[in-house]
Amino acid sequence: MNNSEFDLKNTRQSIESWAVRNGFAHWSIAMTWLIVAFVLFQLTAGLVYTALLFATGEIENVAELGAALMTRLDLLFIGNSTGQILFLGLATFGVVQLHRDDESTSSFMRMIWDKETSKYMVIAVIFTVVIQPMVLFLGHLNSMLPVPDSMIEMQESQFKMLESFLKTDGVMWFAIFNIALVPAFAEEFLFRGYILRAFEKSWGIIAAIVVSSLIFGLFHLQLTNLLPLATLGAMMAILTWLSGSLWPAVLAHFLNNGAAVVMATHYPELAFADTTATTLPPIWALVLSVLLTGVVLYYLFNTSQKHLTT
Repeated sequence: MNNSEFDLKNTRQSIESWAVRNGFAHWSIAMTWLIVAFVLFQLTAGLVYTALLFATGEIENVAELGAALMTRLDLLFIGNSTGQILFLGLATFGVVQLHRDDESTSSFMRMIWDKETSKYMVIAVIFTVVIQPMVLFLGHLNSMLPVPDSMIEMQESQFKMLESFLKTDGVMWFAIFNIALVPAFAEEFLFRGYILRAFEKSWGIIAAIVVSSLIFGLFHLQLTNLLPLATLGAMMAILTWLSGSLWPAVLAHFLNNGAAVVMATHYPELAFADTTATTLPPIWALVLSVLLTGVVLYYLFNTSQKHLTT
């Protein structure tokens, strides 16, 4: 070990020791970073979006900024992706140093590919497909829960702007990159790579899966979609823990978001239809989804031979 490696190790151990002495458990450090990352992500997205509005001539002075907000979703997506890559993704690797003890960063975040990973990637595809009817029903159930009118109006406005944008010709690959590919990596690095593991160290895997999934749902600021988002978060957390690898969850995240983009760009009349009891899949599809999801979970648990512990 050379001097620079020795100094880096001592620095990290000193920070870890300070954190322990001052009562900072793994979960509290993780929650602190989650809040900081969210603020920095949103701030960066806003700054990049504003800079692009000026650069493209959409606005000429700050006074025009208010009227121009949300008029160029393509530029807003670029700003969002920049913030996600920098803070949800890359910066999280630095925060991991406070938790990993003698593990490597890749080991802590389960960024591992071994001989079993390919099998779990296939399972991730199957899992993502079979859970969809259940997610749709949970979305309908969520829509019946009380949510502040202001929140509903804001989400409906965002939904209409997104619908208009995705109906534009030639945006599919741009949307897949910004809505599916970037979040699949950045959000998985943060939530299943870091948050899940940090909470597991503090509370055990059951609490880690439940709490990290709820936080994942809340992170998107969509109370009307909290149940389906949390369910998908739990699916990806279980995949990550049982496979011992982050990559199946990354694939599942990409497929879920990517399929939504393809549906919205090719079949907008289906993708943007109001979800009601009459437009939901038939009840047999829900029953089949629940049964097949149970089969996938049973297979995952028996294949991994891991046990739920608190």
